[in-house]
Amino acid sequence: MSAAKPVVYILHGDDKVAIDQYIASLESHLGEPGIAEMNLSRLDGKLASDEDLRTAALALPFLVDRRLVVLTNPLSRLSAEGASERFTKLLDSLPQSTALVLVIEDFHSYKGWKSLNEKHWLIQWAEKAGSRALVHPCPLPDASSMPGWIIRKTEKLGGKITRQGAAELAEHTGNDTALATQEITKLLTYVDGQRAVDADDVTLLVETGGPMDVFPMVGALANRNAREASGLLHALLQRTPAMDVFYVVVRQFRFLLQVREVINESRN
Repeated sequence: MSAAKPVVYILHGDDKVAIDQYIASLESHLGEPGIAEMNLSRLDGKLASDEDLRTAALALPFLVDRRLVVLTNPLSRLSAEGASERFTKLLDSLPQSTALVLVIEDFHSYKGWKSLNEKHWLIQWAEKAGSRALVHPCPLPDASSMPGWIIRKTEKLGGKITRQGAAELAEHTGNDTALATQEITKLLTYVDGQRAVDADDVTLLVETGGPMDVFPMVGALANRNAREASGLLHALLQRTPAMDVFYVVVRQFRFLLQVREVINESRN
């Protein structure tokens, strides 16, 4: 008899690609698309009520062994007094026919995880729950690991890339796995499966400087130099889609805030 599968999956980290891939692997066990849709619920903890979550989590699966419930931002709903106790009581009551996935944005520094450290009540609950709970960290790879990550991701997407090509692409994308995945897909389309992607392909097709191009504009914004920031933004928009610029700007400000937090923590 096979061991029982976890009922609660706690995915935490800042690698959205890894989190999405893990959820996709769970979805793949839900059967045909039409059946899978009836056995999948996605809820946002910022919007869903306790009753919404309970209804989704306790519903019986249809024509498959388990139903999948994905709850993003679960901790945002648990700040009120007694909320965490009510939540863990629900977790304890879940049947084996439910797989509840908790997606928690987190950040790993030299001191460990910022949100779900070993003292967090949810991690402590998971330890007591034993095989019913699975904690799966999803940190972004560090810069030195990115070439290897790019090689493995390229192979998963059905292609190949040389070590020099992977190193060159890592210079452009940093440890942004979402951006790297986007660029790998573009490069594989270019070579059309005829050969491995090489460094020359990366130089030709990937925007020079990658996400680093946004730093001068971020600096101008930080210095409240509206004229310079406006000029740099205009230059970026001449060669980059507006949504890509928006994404990179938000990403860089997020990194700056994380660095600020690390500095503040090191002083305490």
